[in-house]
Amino acid sequence: MTVQPLARPLVSQPAPHPAKLETVLPERAFGQPGAVPQRETVEEERLYRKQRLAAGYRLFARNGFDMGGAGHITARDPEFPDQFWVNPAGVHFSRITVSDLMLVDHEGQIVEPPARAKPRLNRAAFAIHSELHKARPDVIAAAHSHSLYGKAWSALGRLLDPLTQDAAAFYDDHSIFAKFSGVVLDTSEGEKIAEALGPRKAVILQNHGILTVGQSVEAAVWRYLAMENACQVQLLAEAAGQTRPMPPEVARRTAGQVGSEIGGIYAFQPYWDVVSDEEPDLFD
Repeated sequence: MTVQPLARPLVSQPAPHPAKLETVLPERAFGQPGAVPQRETVEEERLYRKQRLAAGYRLFARNGFDMGGAGHITARDPEFPDQFWVNPAGVHFSRITVSDLMLVDHEGQIVEPPARAKPRLNRAAFAIHSELHKARPDVIAAAHSHSLYGKAWSALGRLLDPLTQDAAAFYDDHSIFAKFSGVVLDTSEGEKIAEALGPRKAVILQNHGILTVGQSVEAAVWRYLAMENACQVQLLAEAAGQTRPMPPEVARRTAGQVGSEIGGIYAFQPYWDVVSDEEPDLFD
């Protein structure tokens, strides 16, 4: 696997200070299913995804999901579906900008390097995300980090219970990868994680942490925030006493109400508004 950039990038760099692309929310109720909105041109869609991706890293930093060099969020390129945007290793999440993101193909080759940072590819990010994107053409983005409560819950080797309305979003729609064998540096391990994820929106990586996916960057990042919160709530609830999960039929209905792709976009929007207004350098 090579991590050196090609002599000529396949896609053009955005303008030095690209415009902030606003979210166009569909005219649907929060919990209703529907297609994820797309921008009119490939260039606008690419920039839109990259801006949300940079904001996602900033949100991870704000929430303490930035332990060492661990963690990565990726976004599939809208023009080249076998390539994805990811952060360069060694740049703190709180400093990720749109121009820092680099484009990587499924062979681990850096197609477009970051504008300023060194073009370092996190081998674990490549090993996991390349296989997820291969196995799930519907997945636009995937998010993983070593957050505190996700790691703690992963050590139990259990699925989350539908203890709350928020946790019910993952009911019957997440799985466990129970074969931890060390740091994921080989694509064969990524294949196994993708197999464990299957068609679901999230997977608990036993003894490792959590991972979420979505048909938009917004949904993938929001689901990570929500799943981390669900892990925290269940750990607290079980420490306090006997829990009372929802009946399956109630959990299933609630999942349909709060777990949709469009719901993820709506839920992400207030976070986007805050971080993009307070940290405008992410657009650099």
